Amino acid sequence: MHAYRSHTCGELRAEHVGTTVRLSGWIFRKRDHGGVLFFDLRDHYGITQAVFNPDRSFFDECQRLKSETVITVTGQVVSRDDETVNPGLPTGAIEVHVDELAVQGPADTLPLYLAGDDEGPEELRLRYRFLDLRRERMQRNLTLRSQIIASIRHRMTGHGFNEMQTPILTSSSPEGARDYLVPSRVHPGKFYALPQAPQQFKQLLMIAGFDKYFQIAPCFRDEDARADRSPGEFYQLDLEMSFVEQDDIFGVVEDVLSGVFAEFSDKKADTGPYERIAFADAMVRYGSDKPDLRNPIVNLDLTEVYRESGLKAFRGIIDGGGVVRGIPVKGIAGQPRSFFDKLVEFSQSIGSKGLAYLVWENGEIKGPIVKFLKPEELEQTQSLCAVGEGDVVFLVCADEKDANRIAGEVRTRLGTQLDILEKDVFRLCWIVDYPMFERNAETGAIDFSHNPFSMPQGEMQALENGDPLDVLAYQYDIVCNGIELSSGAIRNHRPDIMYRAFEIAGYTKEDVDERFGGLINAFKLGAPPHGGLAPGIDRIVMLIADESNIREVIAFPMNQMAQDLMMNAPSEVSEKQLQELHIKLDLPPEDQE
Repeated sequence: MHAYRSHTCGELRAEHVGTTVRLSGWIFRKRDHGGVLFFDLRDHYGITQAVFNPDRSFFDECQRLKSETVITVTGQVVSRDDETVNPGLPTGAIEVHVDELAVQGPADTLPLYLAGDDEGPEELRLRYRFLDLRRERMQRNLTLRSQIIASIRHRMTGHGFNEMQTPILTSSSPEGARDYLVPSRVHPGKFYALPQAPQQFKQLLMIAGFDKYFQIAPCFRDEDARADRSPGEFYQLDLEMSFVEQDDIFGVVEDVLSGVFAEFSDKKADTGPYERIAFADAMVRYGSDKPDLRNPIVNLDLTEVYRESGLKAFRGIIDGGGVVRGIPVKGIAGQPRSFFDKLVEFSQSIGSKGLAYLVWENGEIKGPIVKFLKPEELEQTQSLCAVGEGDVVFLVCADEKDANRIAGEVRTRLGTQLDILEKDVFRLCWIVDYPMFERNAETGAIDFSHNPFSMPQGEMQALENGDPLDVLAYQYDIVCNGIELSSGAIRNHRPDIMYRAFEIAGYTKEDVDERFGGLINAFKLGAPPHGGLAPGIDRIVMLIADESNIREVIAFPMNQMAQDLMMNAPSEVSEKQLQELHIKLDLPPEDQE
């Protein structure tokens, strides 16, 4: 018999009764029933009940063993009595009566209690992450992650993609988030950077002629944590294709993602083609380019309805270039006044001067602003919003950017508060037609709005002959249940168009050559049209695992302060290491203690 196990702790069934087996695992729970000890022995595969009778020579030792001690037991598989069968366990029909015991790894008193529902403080969980990962939920999440990545690899190779690896030590990027820098010992004063994404390398692979590339790529960005974003590092399904249009990329990604969602979740997932929503429409209808389509509320532009309004507050804002957004909600006219008051307070807390509303109830229209509105304004509002008896329309009036944002947050608040989000579904969409440029609110200069390396729609003609603020780009995001999974684009592979686009944004030809010389020089030596995107692996797993925090699907995540509490990183280094790197520290006063 094997030294440690003949079976796993999730393997034994009624057909094994009468056989002698050997199991190894962790003591999960201990129970003393009238002098007989019962251990729930746990490994990665499941739990088996082990029974220790008091006539065994090792019985006293068993009583002293603490939870999470690693043991090996040898004994006979026995059927449980009918009244002690545990239908909640796959192994619940049997137990192992132990004849031999070997203690492999004694455990001290645990800093975390693993057998209950209380998981403990997050700081403690991260400090003892190796313990936290023993929980069934965490084992399930990390196994799911492994299976999802394996499935994605299989699906991508099935589409003819080559998996290739790109450098981890590379040059610093002047765009995007902050880089993590790595000092060079052999080149004093110079630094590598960890890649924020393999963006330039995957484009170079297309220029090299590989046609279809992907990798499960580690990416590093020095940015703050969020519930759906882990600080420091993350993984993405990075892909790029040559000689493709936007639709070609959408088709591959829709097939891969829909297949993965269907394979690993019982929830219904949209299948391709996913809904496509222009960025400008998304900002009006949802107040965000990350819309949660499970929410049935769709906002509307009512600016023209109120342009000559009898409500002076609205008319004045519209005359100054502002807009009106309507938020129609079905069947809530009967809500108490406090419901509306609290929603007004919420809107004010996010920057609104107020939140007007109209209520269709008992055959009339009610609300604080009704007396200021003309009959035709009420009629047009009702018609455009498709509302009637029992419905409510909330109104936000502000400059366009604020009105979209506030109306979007009110929409989200209503969807959650009223519990009207569609249940047990994954709703996916593409946000397309992003503007290529935007005006900087502080300087008035024209900046890139999303991705400077995207191909403008209309190419050079659009850049030469139109208003730059009207130019759209072949840029797109894929969104699932309000979470952005990825940004992508058809790339600008033409040096002349790239120089012109950067010129509009205030860069000289010399600036472009200095900052992006490697890429643009490659474009001058025969570059195919190409494009791609990179859905986030962590976010995909988080959605399928039905977790609200991305750290629950990452084996060893950092905390919100980008610290690894378990490994004590970042940490100080020795003076010798600094000298080898020709680095002297110049810390702010508060850090010099």
